[in-house]
Amino acid sequence: MKIITDKNLIDRIFNRGIVVDVIPTKEELFSRLLSGERLKIYIGADPTSSALHLSHAKNYMLLEELRQLGHEVFILFGDLTAQIGDPANRSDTRPQLSEKQVKENVKGWISQIKPLMDFDNKENPPRILFNSEWLSKLSLKDVIFLAAHFTVQQMIERDMFEKRLESNIPIYLHEFLYPLMQGYDSVAIDVDIELCGTDQIFNALAGRTLMKRLKNKDKFIIVVNLMANPKTGELMSKSKGTGVLLSSPPNEMFGAIMAQPDEMIELFFINNTRIPLVEKDKIMALGPRIAKARVAFEIVKKFYGEEKAKLAEQEFVKRFSEKSIKDSGVPGVRIKGNTVLVEFIFSQGLAKSKAEARRLVLAGAIDIDGKTRKDPKFVVAPSSGQVLKVGKKKFVRVL
Repeated sequence: MKIITDKNLIDRIFNRGIVVDVIPTKEELFSRLLSGERLKIYIGADPTSSALHLSHAKNYMLLEELRQLGHEVFILFGDLTAQIGDPANRSDTRPQLSEKQVKENVKGWISQIKPLMDFDNKENPPRILFNSEWLSKLSLKDVIFLAAHFTVQQMIERDMFEKRLESNIPIYLHEFLYPLMQGYDSVAIDVDIELCGTDQIFNALAGRTLMKRLKNKDKFIIVVNLMANPKTGELMSKSKGTGVLLSSPPNEMFGAIMAQPDEMIELFFINNTRIPLVEKDKIMALGPRIAKARVAFEIVKKFYGEEKAKLAEQEFVKRFSEKSIKDSGVPGVRIKGNTVLVEFIFSQGLAKSKAEARRLVLAGAIDIDGKTRKDPKFVVAPSSGQVLKVGKKKFVRVL
């Protein structure tokens, strides 16, 4: 399969804002990507829950872009390491799962990420792997051999271990084994690149150490963001089931995105859509309500297709408009005859001037019965119950 080495395309992928670091360096990685060599790239995850959210989605969207460059990509499920429990970002010991629980969670993961990657590609489909295939075959001698490549000091340098030591919270021996097992995944697959979140750098570096010592090979690490709320720092959580869940049906997904804080809009735009970045500022300038709706439409379309995304948007607008009008208590207005849209907006005090009214229309900020009207010369006709919405909170019923 031909490897795509278009530098502009690779730049767009890495400069969108999803990738926050490359280890050892971005320059060295680009040199490999531009060489024409087919690389092995993987992302691993422990299926400790079946609740996936949009922060997970952006990882698989990025992996798919790398696959489309012609590289061989792997989706690794840590079915055995999930039963150990990753201590990452935890102040206590993570509960261990049964083999049955893990298998059920894996089914949920696969069904939710299928819309994000081309599993039906005949030339170069993503490959699904399970680390029990090799970890279950390791002997005690093998585990001791792997452990000999790390020190206790290295392990306790990990943030969560330091915090637990300071708080006199127990650290169990099996938790030290976790990064060894995850690190060995890189060796078993013989990868060139691992994609991971900022919370998994320690484990990815363990893999880099083992690759160097056991394979005499440098492994690159592509580090991606975790989509934290820029104001509160709160993360979406798989184990807590928070965030916009990928298992949500179209209407619920659209509504869940619209319910997110306004400060999350740009984050969703960058991570979960592929609208060109040059359009970002223009879309954000339309205001939170319109920008969020545009982003929600693109995300729902990615999972369910354009038709269902349109229906979800229409349903949301209908419910939002009905609820807002009921809650606001704004009375309807009667008009004697047909009125040009810009004139109507100005005459009802919904804009300070006709020029502002025109700008609102052209910006797509005017909806009539759930349909956006961008023609300043559109005619508003007397119609009982017709709803005209301006921006996020201004409504008028035309009688």
